[in-house]
Amino acid sequence: MTDIKPTRSELIKLKNKIKLAQSGYKLLKKKRDGLILEFFEILKETKSVRKEMTEKYKDAVKKINIARIIDGDIVIKSVSMAIKDKPVVDVENKNIMGVVVPNIHSEHVKKEILYRGYGLLNTSVAINEAATAYEELLEYIILTAEVETSMMRLLEEIDKTKRRVNALEFEVIPKLISTKNFIELRLEEQERETIFRSKRIKKKRV
Repeated sequence: MTDIKPTRSELIKLKNKIKLAQSGYKLLKKKRDGLILEFFEILKETKSVRKEMTEKYKDAVKKINIARIIDGDIVIKSVSMAIKDKPVVDVENKNIMGVVVPNIHSEHVKKEILYRGYGLLNTSVAINEAATAYEELLEYIILTAEVETSMMRLLEEIDKTKRRVNALEFEVIPKLISTKNFIELRLEEQERETIFRSKRIKKKRV
């Protein structure tokens, strides 16, 4: 390694690389911290939505069982087949700190009784209540899918950003600094050697 003769320009380039790496490290740390805050907000929302969805599911099962007792399975099946407007789910994207997450829109999920497509005269209140309960359940299933997918994508990005932050902090930057220190040491040695040689030449001339 003593044969290596670095130059001042190499040292300047290396110092610029270190500055760039340190700047990138700070930005990635801010991004990581911001993502973690967003993750915990969505986690809180996910827990709330999932809890509500579970309650809606229990209510829907309870009401469909009542409808089965009152109207029977054949009537319920014919009513379900009479529904015209099927739910439409449209998935778009939104951006959370550079992370693309789903933004789900739904249509024809919750309907007014008159727009469900089956005749009111041949159905009981129990069927209408069961239909409403399942429509509400479907809305929460869609919402749960959105927030849980967002949470998973944020978690993946946090993990990726953490790895990059750690690589910069513990590998890239220390190696660059170590190389910079070595070059500075070699340049100092070269300067001392140059001074020493110039003094010897002067003595010989005298």
